[in-house]
Amino acid sequence: MKKILIMVLFLFTGIFVTAQDREAHREKIRALKTAYITDGLNLTTEEAQQFWPVYNEYEEKRRALYRQERAEIENLECISEDKANLKLEEYVELEREDYLLKKKYYNDLKNIFSARRIMQLKKVEDEFNHKMMREYRARKNE
Repeated sequence: MKKILIMVLFLFTGIFVTAQDREAHREKIRALKTAYITDGLNLTTEEAQQFWPVYNEYEEKRRALYRQERAEIENLECISEDKANLKLEEYVELEREDYLLKKKYYNDLKNIFSARRIMQLKKVEDEFNHKMMREYRARKNE
């Protein structure tokens, strides 16, 4: 009994450490992204104070939509046509929410930046994402 308890303890410790490592990794990427965007846009202190709350709120809501969309689907072999239709309608609704969120985000940004600067932000974000993917692929191939 004591051995089983110790094994279970090690198992949970391993899972907990892995979860902590994953969260620490996400935080590191967020910090890198923040620095990359701040540098790429050459944000002033005043601009950063206005921009980051808007950006962080948008990112948080996008992540929530992403998690909803990627939620586990029941076994497709056993799902009824009605449930499948409901799931498809849910996907369409999530896409609509994503569109409305993005529209609000860009309108909110117009209170901080010019349209050209918002386009620059989009470019800097895309560059960061491409850079991260290149680094991920390079590390995966090592």
